[in-house]
Amino acid sequence: MMSIADKGIKNIRIDERLIHGQVATMWTNSLQASRIMVVDDDVVNNKIEKMALKTAVPMGIKLSILTAKGAAKRILEDRYIGQKVFLLVKKPQTLVELIDYDLPINKIVVGNMSSREGRRSVKKSVAVSQDDVEAFNYLKTAGVQIVAQMVPSEPEVDFMNLLK
Repeated sequence: MMSIADKGIKNIRIDERLIHGQVATMWTNSLQASRIMVVDDDVVNNKIEKMALKTAVPMGIKLSILTAKGAAKRILEDRYIGQKVFLLVKKPQTLVELIDYDLPINKIVVGNMSSREGRRSVKKSVAVSQDDVEAFNYLKTAGVQIVAQMVPSEPEVDFMNLLK
């Protein structure tokens, strides 16, 4: 079975902050990423956020900022084969979209999802809404392994156990 790794995608991470210190240094280095791909329909249309992301990307790393539909299309066209792409999204719903566009996602890493109104904390720096829980359940049903991991040196934890 084809996996997303065969398409050049090394890691898929949910992190509301997108590119920040941990992502720019620890994650990018540990994955030896050659490209960071931010997939978010809102960010694509936000000039200020796009500028901030371009500024935050480490030297020598390419950046793609794409809609879910655009990312799925490019990945399925094999545009990233031979690259080491670190794919970032802000929320699990974006990954549901990617799966619905037939991307063969087999594993995702949950990083930072901040606390706010209507969310419950499930782990340090991870809070989920009911919509998020439904998205995670959908991903799990689709056969995606979901782990929580803040930094690469930390052990992976089964995320679905945290939701219980």
